[in-house]
Amino acid sequence: MQRIFLFLLTNIAIMVILSVTLRVLGVESLLAQNGSDLNLNALVIFSGIFGFGGAFISLAISKWMAKRMTGAIVIDSPSNNVEKWLLDTVKKQSKIVGIKMPEVAIFPSPQMNAFATGASKNKALVAVSQGLLDSMSQGEIEAVVGHEISHVANGDMVTLTLIQGVVNTFVIFFSRVIGHVVDRVILKNQRGHGIGYFVTTIFAQIVLSILASVIVMYFSRKREYVADTGGADLAGHQNMINALKRLGQKEPEALPEQLAAFGIGEKPKTGWRELWSSHPPLEDRIKALEKRAKTS
Repeated sequence: MQRIFLFLLTNIAIMVILSVTLRVLGVESLLAQNGSDLNLNALVIFSGIFGFGGAFISLAISKWMAKRMTGAIVIDSPSNNVEKWLLDTVKKQSKIVGIKMPEVAIFPSPQMNAFATGASKNKALVAVSQGLLDSMSQGEIEAVVGHEISHVANGDMVTLTLIQGVVNTFVIFFSRVIGHVVDRVILKNQRGHGIGYFVTTIFAQIVLSILASVIVMYFSRKREYVADTGGADLAGHQNMINALKRLGQKEPEALPEQLAAFGIGEKPKTGWRELWSSHPPLEDRIKALEKRAKTS
C-alpha cells in the first residue's frame, strides 16, 4: 500500500509540474489564442484516471486472465507425487520469503516456462509448464519456482503496474495536447474537434505508447536480475545457473503479452529490438549469477 501511495503521489506531483510548465512555456495561451477550449487541469485528471485505471484493472484480473490464456490448471489437491512435491516446494519457499501461499498451477505446454502474477504478493499465482516439469531436474525446478516466488515477494507485479500507469498517463496527456495543437493551431479548426484532432491523437498515442514501452521494459529487465538472485538464494546459485542454461538449450514458450514480463524467459531479441525485451539475454543473467556466486 505504501508503494502504491508513493507512486500515485509522485505521478500527481509530476503532472502538476507538467501542467505548470506548459503554462509557463505559453502552450495554454497559444491554444487559447487559436480558439482552443483545452483545459489542462481537466486533461491531467482525465489522463491520470484512465492511465492508472486501465493498468489497475489489468492487475486486478491478471490471475483470471492468466488461467484462461494459458489453460493453467490450479492444483487444489495433488494427484501425483510431482504435484505434491511442487506444492511443498512453493509452500516452503513462500514461508521463507514471508508471503502467503500462492495458488500453484500447471499449464499444458511442452516448452519450458513459468510465470507469476496476481493483484498482490499475498494473492498470487505461480504456474509452471508441463514441459518444464518434464525437462528439468528438481534442483532446477526449485530455482525456477524461487525466481517466480521472488517476483511475488518483491511486489514486481504491482511495481510494473504502477510504472505502466505513469507511462499511460503521460501518453494520454501528450497525445491529446498534440492533437489539439495540430487541430487548432496548424489546421485552424475552430469548431469542436475536427478530424485532424482525432487522427493526430490516435497516431500520437500509438507512437508514444511504443516509445514509452521502452521505459517499462527497462524496469522489467532490471527486475529479472533481482528475481534471479532470489531464486539463487532459495535454491542455490548453481541450480539457478543450470536452470537458465537449460532454458538456453531450447527456445522458451512464448507467453501472452500480459504475462511475458513475469515468465522465466522469453524469445530472444537482437539489435534495437532488445529495447522492447522484457528479459535480459540469458548469457548476461548467467554471468551475473556466476559473478555473484564467486563473491558470496
